[in-house]
Amino acid sequence: MPRSVHITGASIINTPSHTDCPSDKTADDRAAPRRRAFLRMAASMSLGAVGGLITPQSAEANGLVLGQPAPPLVLHTLDGHYIATRDLLGQVVIVTFWASWCDPCREELPILSAYAKAHRHQGLTVLGFSLDGPDELPQVRKIAAELSFPVGLLGSAWAGDYGRIWQIPVSFVIDRSGKLVDNGWDDEQRAWTQARLDKVVTPLLTAQHQPRNGQGNGQGNGPGNGQSPQA
Repeated sequence: MPRSVHITGASIINTPSHTDCPSDKTADDRAAPRRRAFLRMAASMSLGAVGGLITPQSAEANGLVLGQPAPPLVLHTLDGHYIATRDLLGQVVIVTFWASWCDPCREELPILSAYAKAHRHQGLTVLGFSLDGPDELPQVRKIAAELSFPVGLLGSAWAGDYGRIWQIPVSFVIDRSGKLVDNGWDDEQRAWTQARLDKVVTPLLTAQHQPRNGQGNGQGNGPGNGQSPQA
């Protein structure tokens, strides 16, 4: 079962949740160099906080409001393209944050990939932001090659108005009108499961969609239909 990985400016801790599995010491040791590289990036972003450390509470984006327009994000894909959430009106969008050294993320990604592939024709787009550093790009590319949705490096511990990504995996869901409908920071179980996807996302895909001003048929037109745009 998935674990959640907490990230602070001083440490990364595998913290059990209600559905967590036991810690895998071998996997943790193997991931240590990559975690240290991310720590250097995260720590450099943390010095302005009280005591030189940003806590999970202060790292959360408290301005995220369900039912209000979702903050914009732009995915810089591994193949050099750009996908902006503001260009995806008419589609249901899942924005997910992960890393190659995060075991719960590696368990979640195949589930999310299969779901994205199965529901692409209904206008579902998934954007994957990796918290890996440039040194881990080969590993990120290897993982991304098995996924049905575009991936890019976040490049920072921060994700705009979504706050500092202090725990992964974490995802956010945007409806066809561009409004935030699921705030991952508020979810007790932040890793996707098939049951959670069916509960949170499927109703958004199956509900009758009324296009605004005749635009957006929810069929995944143009870039952002689950694949990187073509040059």
